[in-house]
Amino acid sequence: MKGLEFQKAMTPASFIEQHELWTDDQKRRAAELKLFLDRTKLQFVRIAWADPHGASRAKAVTVPAFLAALEAGYNINVATTTLDSANARTFASFTRGGGMGLPEMTGSPNLTIVPDPMTFRVLPWAEAPGGGVGWILADEYFNSGVPFHFSPRHLLRQQLRRLNERGWNLVIGLEVEWYLARVVQDELGDDNIGAPGLRGVPVKTAPIEPGYSYHSESNMDLMQPVLAALAQAFEKINLPLRSVENEWGPGQVECTFAARDALEAADNMVLFRTATKQIVRRMGCFATFMCRLGLKSHYSSGWHLHQSLTDAKHANLLMPSRDGEGLSPLGLNYLGGLLKHAVPATVFATPTVNGFRRFRPNSLAPDRAGWGYDHRGAMLRVLGAPGDSASRIENRSGEPSANPYLFIASQIAAGLDGIDNKVNPGPRDDEPYAADRPLLPKGLAAALDALERSPLFRKEFGEVFVDYYLKLKRNEAGRFQRWIEAGGVQPPDDGTTDWEQREYYDFF
Repeated sequence: MKGLEFQKAMTPASFIEQHELWTDDQKRRAAELKLFLDRTKLQFVRIAWADPHGASRAKAVTVPAFLAALEAGYNINVATTTLDSANARTFASFTRGGGMGLPEMTGSPNLTIVPDPMTFRVLPWAEAPGGGVGWILADEYFNSGVPFHFSPRHLLRQQLRRLNERGWNLVIGLEVEWYLARVVQDELGDDNIGAPGLRGVPVKTAPIEPGYSYHSESNMDLMQPVLAALAQAFEKINLPLRSVENEWGPGQVECTFAARDALEAADNMVLFRTATKQIVRRMGCFATFMCRLGLKSHYSSGWHLHQSLTDAKHANLLMPSRDGEGLSPLGLNYLGGLLKHAVPATVFATPTVNGFRRFRPNSLAPDRAGWGYDHRGAMLRVLGAPGDSASRIENRSGEPSANPYLFIASQIAAGLDGIDNKVNPGPRDDEPYAADRPLLPKGLAAALDALERSPLFRKEFGEVFVDYYLKLKRNEAGRFQRWIEAGGVQPPDDGTTDWEQREYYDFF
């Protein structure tokens, strides 16, 4: 055996190689990254992962440490998956089983995060004289190489494998509303500082434009310097921005993105939210993806998820073949599955106390699980015709703070059940707010109860994940209920409580 071959044979396989965690494309991209880093000066690379809420968490590592992570992964604490939306510890991590009845979760152990080379970017807004900052998404594994139970990205991959086994793929278009405001507070004070389970008072902001002049060009121009900076940055980090528009409320913005394969679209949503918040804050502004703000006359924001199935040749499987139809027979069954499981799936589209304030009649948001053809009052808006390669279903039940991996995975699980059982969605609803359809849950607690009763999501997401997610989100809902009871507060029918504003305004 030659010397080099002998040395290679005697060298222990790296974590990534040992557990065969990368595809050939990822291996090739990793090799390209190493060459890129040889000739590009970076101070840090942020290795990021999405927590259960879909928020980006990250560790900044030096380039040598990152290069090592491309072989062996990088250690992180499991803690970010045990915290609710105000960083309240939800599980008894230091007891046997970690408060979850899982021996591997005892003692808040380390995980190994494995960077996905296909997601690497350099962040243009973080450039400095000493070098730039890279960014890459990672997948979480136990140190044994077993995928982490509570990784949303792993859950989406599992559902995508079910599609791929049939020779299908899911294509997703993002249409997301959010708010841009000016920061009018020079420095943080004591009341802005929170504690585990209690967020501080949000930083004080002011509207950047007066609002309620839908698509006003002059009002949009008030935001143009910030929107231009976002567009330039998005282009550099390969976010496929299609449009930016001035929406309904004061400083409300809608961004749409070109359709991409489901995993890439979910990754883009994570990057879009964290990038937007970082860029505008550096410009003295503030971005929030909270659904219904506790500020005067601020209209609710939604996230409309556009989805279509394609085959191996990229043909749209939802496209109908006959005039007068909006979907193919397979597409109608997929739609039927989305309707059948809409109520238990709601908590993945709208996972906060605050988001349920959107579900009101005649509000540009749904209040029940129905469908219509090109009708913005329906939960599922069908947009399709013979010859239209963009034929698709738009789910309008999402809030912009939803976890993209869970939201999209829930659509696959529900849609495939509809296809496998040939579920008929029934006739379209020409008056969606009067249709005889199941009402969507009235609040987070009711949505969680619906998930708990769902055999489909227990089967497809696993008992371990569903029980974990129920406990995590019930901790959040429970803190809200205790605040209501302690203060004798009557939650408004059409408004937002101080608790919600503090809980979500800055977190999302």
